Amino acid sequence: MRILGIESSCDETAIAIVEAREEEPRGLVVIKNLVASQAALHAKYGGVVPEVAAREHVDVIFPLLLEAGIARDGSDIDAIAVTAGPGLVPALRVGVELGKTLAWAWGKPLVATNHLEGHLYSVLLDEEGEKAMSFPALALLVSGGHTELILMKDHGVYERIGATRDDAAGEAFDKVAKLLGLGYPGGPAISKAAEQGDPIAIHFPRPMLESGDFDFSFSGLKTAVAVYLGGREVEKVEDVCASFQAAVVDTLVTKTMRAIAQYQPRSVILAGGVAANKALREALAAGCLPAGRQAGSPAYGGVKFYCPSLKYTGDNAAMIAAAGYFRALRGDFVDPLALEADPNMKLI
Repeated sequence: MRILGIESSCDETAIAIVEAREEEPRGLVVIKNLVASQAALHAKYGGVVPEVAAREHVDVIFPLLLEAGIARDGSDIDAIAVTAGPGLVPALRVGVELGKTLAWAWGKPLVATNHLEGHLYSVLLDEEGEKAMSFPALALLVSGGHTELILMKDHGVYERIGATRDDAAGEAFDKVAKLLGLGYPGGPAISKAAEQGDPIAIHFPRPMLESGDFDFSFSGLKTAVAVYLGGREVEKVEDVCASFQAAVVDTLVTKTMRAIAQYQPRSVILAGGVAANKALREALAAGCLPAGRQAGSPAYGGVKFYCPSLKYTGDNAAMIAAAGYFRALRGDFVDPLALEADPNMKLI
């Protein structure tokens, strides 16, 4: 089965083709993965402007579709998956309307994909061979707009066991980067600077570690950085970045490890834009190793760890096609004439 994926929920315009193969190499194989980023366009505003993003989507989405090399009648596509939400509604509408039009014109089934579900399935994208999730799976979903712990009991069966009560981790990275004058997007800038800094130079709080649940909060951590910077001449920005990043990573990993100990999943997933953070990837991977190997622990060691390739951590259409494939298997299609963009679309 070949799935055309369409993504326009924020500031990346993306078109992809993913093929589910039974023969070798088995699994989900990415045929095309095209992404046009608007990061440089929005950098001067310090964040994404929805109307500007939508206009840029309109300008680039049709050239990307042509570049994908799909037959004009869609005869080489079996189904279409489009991000219907959540996201910025002006941006979402561009992709949704394209998906609806193609589905109607080509007579192809249409899947309304949840953007967050796409991130979860990004870990299965592998041009080199088969990957398969082991259920139940515990997913740490970390991005600019979301920080959640989700228990995946099966394909499409989710339970949210923890979420941020205010700022998402990625949002905190962006805000701290702005405080430090590092520009937008903040995550990569802080991560790069942190490589040259001392993670124990400054003690920033690890919020909600003793809350007794699996919720997160990063607003107070951002405020702690602002208070530290207020009225102080910072000698080494790299130390601030490294110490802030360490606080975020410690919080995310500690909560995830506790959830692993309680729920005993067969696999652990790290996904979302912040999954590109090297320190987070390494810390969570080490925690999931069997006891006696690096940083493993007998309480929760030995869990299989999944993390997407770096090129699939950000918003892309291949992950939308991957998630759409599993919905297509269940016959979970929508009427192309009735589908509307839903900026508050719920995963659970």
